[in-house]
Amino acid sequence: MAYNAVQNNVYNYYLSACVPKNAGKYDAHKRSELRSIYNSIIKLNKESPLYMLANRRTSAQFAIQLKENARGLHMELASLGGNLDSRDLLERKVAYSSNEDLATAKFIGDPTALADVKTLHMEVQSLAATQVNLGNFLKNDSPAALPPDSYSFDININDMNYEFQFTIRSGETNRNILNRLGRLINNSGIGLKAEVIDGEDSTSSLRIESEATGLKPDKASLFSVSDDNTSKTSGMVDYLGLDYVSREASNARFTLNGAPRESYSNTFTLDKIYEIRLHGVSAEENSMVEIGLKSDYEALADNVALLAGSYNSFLGAVDNFKSLQSSSGKLKGEMAGIASLYKDSLLDIGLNVQDDGSINVNREELSSAIHSSNADDKFQVIKNFTQQIFRKTSQISLNPMRYVDKTVVAYKNPGHNFAAPYLSSNYTGMLFNYYC
Repeated sequence: MAYNAVQNNVYNYYLSACVPKNAGKYDAHKRSELRSIYNSIIKLNKESPLYMLANRRTSAQFAIQLKENARGLHMELASLGGNLDSRDLLERKVAYSSNEDLATAKFIGDPTALADVKTLHMEVQSLAATQVNLGNFLKNDSPAALPPDSYSFDININDMNYEFQFTIRSGETNRNILNRLGRLINNSGIGLKAEVIDGEDSTSSLRIESEATGLKPDKASLFSVSDDNTSKTSGMVDYLGLDYVSREASNARFTLNGAPRESYSNTFTLDKIYEIRLHGVSAEENSMVEIGLKSDYEALADNVALLAGSYNSFLGAVDNFKSLQSSSGKLKGEMAGIASLYKDSLLDIGLNVQDDGSINVNREELSSAIHSSNADDKFQVIKNFTQQIFRKTSQISLNPMRYVDKTVVAYKNPGHNFAAPYLSSNYTGMLFNYYC
């Protein structure tokens, strides 16, 4: 029973603290890569001693967080070179926007087909909007004008119909009903957000907003609320005004090189080359936003800064568990040791390794190193440093339990033991489909 309880706690913690994190393109593996990972797990666990965790709850949380952060850093560094085995690290192309208050851009195209990449000009006319339903404003402290009973209503969203059942107790106030109903909708996870908002003269209303934006041509709304054909008592929708649409969903509208375009979302891709995120509307006509690729020098500077930022974020995440997991200091020391090996060479290109292992970026010195005559030689240290971090994050992902506080119970008999390939999966979430 205790074993199952720990598993459930870990699973629930995983869902609440670590998910959702979308799988990226570097989470896909070939059979040979998966076989190599499997063999590595077997080798690690075959000689692993039996141990007891000092604190099961915090140890499990730390192991899951450590694995997640190591995976995140691993994928971030992978994106800088195009693939995990690339020797062309930090040569990822970087897109720019001439007005980031209106739109930002990310290059997602094929770096080998840069001849097809063109500079684009956009004018943003409107942003994609969510649908908002705003209910009636009712007196907070007044008892509900509905008789005590079990009520229900239906919400139709994404071509799915969900029934919500709700009990009104005798003498229950309007405010209490709205608060409970808001929690019910928020906890349902159907793509809606509910909020109780205050009005004038001590009144309040329930505001329901869709998470999605935009509207397809064959749709009248993103969601609808009714109790016409519900299983319990009806009347709540009319009393609370849940079916009143105060703002209809709308699409983003913009021009691209003079041609009108629409998008259901404020984030979209263009020609599989750019990922565009809209933030505002052009204030004046012909207020164009230029989207293109930065020069190799500017892209390199941004990539180096991103590398340092991702590395520092990982160290910070490890630091958060320092008071609960003393062994986390071992990992930070190992990471700082890798950085110290390249300390002098990194300083030559504007990256200052601090005593705690973190890296400060001096953009002026970095820019000067990029434009120097021997830039290729200087920046070889970045490639070497990144490859070392790659290997380290792989080791952490395979065996995060190495850095968890534990007491060794018994060592296995060398050469006379058996493989237990998924021994550590109970704690580190390795049973999930895109984790190794």
